[in-house]
Amino acid sequence: EKQAPAEGQKPVQCGTWTKSAEGGIFTSPNYPNKYPPDRECVYIIEAAPRQCIELHFDEKYSIEPSWECKFDHIEVRDGPFGFSPILGRFCGQQNPPKIKSSGRFLWIKFFADGELESIGFSARYNFTPDPDFKDLGALKPLPVCEFEMGGPEGIVESVQIVKEGKASETEAVDCKWYIRAPPRSKIYLRFLDYEMQNSNECKRNFVAVYDGSSSVEDLKAKFCSTVANDVMLRTGLGVIRMWADEGSRNSHFQMLFTSFQEPPCEANAFFCHSNMCINNTLVCNGLQNCVYPWDENHCKEKRKANLLDQLTNTSGTIIGVTSCVVVLLIVVSVVVQIKQPRKKFVPRPADFDQTVFQEVFEPPHYELCTLRGPGHAAELADVADDFESYHKLRRSSSKCIHDHHCGSQVSSIKGSRSNLSTRDASVLTEIQPQPVKPLIQPVNRRNILVMKHSYSQEAADACEIDEIEEVPTTSHRLARHDKAVQRFCLIGSLSKHESEYNTTRV
Repeated sequence: EKQAPAEGQKPVQCGTWTKSAEGGIFTSPNYPNKYPPDRECVYIIEAAPRQCIELHFDEKYSIEPSWECKFDHIEVRDGPFGFSPILGRFCGQQNPPKIKSSGRFLWIKFFADGELESIGFSARYNFTPDPDFKDLGALKPLPVCEFEMGGPEGIVESVQIVKEGKASETEAVDCKWYIRAPPRSKIYLRFLDYEMQNSNECKRNFVAVYDGSSSVEDLKAKFCSTVANDVMLRTGLGVIRMWADEGSRNSHFQMLFTSFQEPPCEANAFFCHSNMCINNTLVCNGLQNCVYPWDENHCKEKRKANLLDQLTNTSGTIIGVTSCVVVLLIVVSVVVQIKQPRKKFVPRPADFDQTVFQEVFEPPHYELCTLRGPGHAAELADVADDFESYHKLRRSSSKCIHDHHCGSQVSSIKGSRSNLSTRDASVLTEIQPQPVKPLIQPVNRRNILVMKHSYSQEAADACEIDEIEEVPTTSHRLARHDKAVQRFCLIGSLSKHESEYNTTRV
């Protein structure tokens, strides 16, 4: 219940309790008369943030005395729970001393057994500033921050505070989420995310769970350390409360609540094997709604849903706009390709043909050069000079040339031959003449094709080789082997820019 700023009195089963903004007064049952036997009452006092509690007992005080107060007694703890640190246990006729809390809560229990009753007690309390926050001054008024939620499941998260405009990111907050389950249902709470910026400082930040109301008497659990446990409520009303001061606004949490019923389960319910029956719509939804993940086991086959069912309005809009842009770009590219002028490609003649270097076998004559392809007049003039030198060579060795290179005069000496040797003749019969393809040479070069012939040693001696004049050629080579002299005129190319040649005396 919210604390009323004006004074008010509320009769309770365990006596009376008067509350105000500055403090309050509470008594044992039937005070100042004797309290009834077999009675247990709990009083939980809560102060505002950054305040502490001072507790005083009136002089008119009497509780059945016992050793260590084993029977009737008053127990005071520093905190909101029965397991909070104990501040003292009191009984007898002597008033307890003044008690001061270290934080916002005091937990007080009055117990009476079945024998020897007494008049009981009357206690008053007031709020004092917390010395831990004396440098920060008084706390500014807190904004109103409440949320209402319900249904078979839902998610409670701290980001709702800023999203829904309940408070800014720098204000201290004391927010409450009221969760209401369907009729005959209870609530199961499971943390999905949890982090306190100032861990273990409950005065600065915490997350609390209430079962049945937001009154401090119904406080079920409070988390301000590094971990938070799941909570099973006994009623269909749960309250989640988050407190964070200005220096703890980075604290955050996310919690899944699930409404459930106790067995036996109805037809539209799923049994969780943990005394829980949840709605069938929560099975295989990607979230663990049961205490154990029975509802999410064996769900791989069921999750093969249609892609269209998984699309939201936002994602569908994005996909549609993207598809339209892509189609528009394709249409524009096709139109540009159609209207673009076509380029004509002219086949380029080959610059090189291997058949140019085809060797010609036509003994017994030397045919120095064969010009193929058109050429310039200047190039032909240069070749004419080469042919004139070649004719001089033929005239000087006309005897050998007309006698088939001197082979007929010494045909009977050491098996010499006049035309070609037997070995060369067999080679010529095996090699078939190949057709020479017409060639188109570049206009700035000419190709020279030269033949090869061999002589016997004796025939070479009969010729007057020393009489051969110097002839300008591309290359000459005279090789002497055992009994044969071979003269080679290799292939060469004359460029129109060449002005001099290599000459060799053979």
